[in-house]
Amino acid sequence: MRSVSKVIVSIVLTMLAASSGMAIASSDSASSESCEGKNIVEVAAEAGNFKTLLQAATAAGLADTLATADNLTVFAPTDAAFAKIPAATLDALLKDKAALTDVLTYHVVGAKVPASVAVTLTEATMLDGKKVSVRFDGKDLFINDAKVIATDIQAKNGIIHVIDTVLLP
Repeated sequence: MRSVSKVIVSIVLTMLAASSGMAIASSDSASSESCEGKNIVEVAAEAGNFKTLLQAATAAGLADTLATADNLTVFAPTDAAFAKIPAATLDALLKDKAALTDVLTYHVVGAKVPASVAVTLTEATMLDGKKVSVRFDGKDLFINDAKVIATDIQAKNGIIHVIDTVLLP
């Protein structure tokens, strides 16, 4: 599995160098969304661009946790972010529950962290206990090398920030 992770990291970093995203300032429509009556899974499903993330959460047995646990912040990679990973590599990851759980819990903070707080941080500890770097360059917010492309999508049990790249522990 280490070799699969190294391949994913290499591909993600290569594609990140060639990718572009939207600035936080241009994501006002997503920032103003409020789905407070729905849980994180319902909000993500309704958005329609998190099918791979939801498939992965279900395969790892984490969908129920994302639906019921309180005070979560999910840095949610879009389907386009997952598409940066070669299909064979992604399929292998989806079949390895332990590795998949590691990757997914590396996208969640066990507290509500709105964008107004995130831009002041330099790091955050994820549910898996590992730290990510947090950087705000005055225009864009980055979690490790993933750009946050939409912020503060509210769910009844937490917040979703949309990212353009899958985070790898």
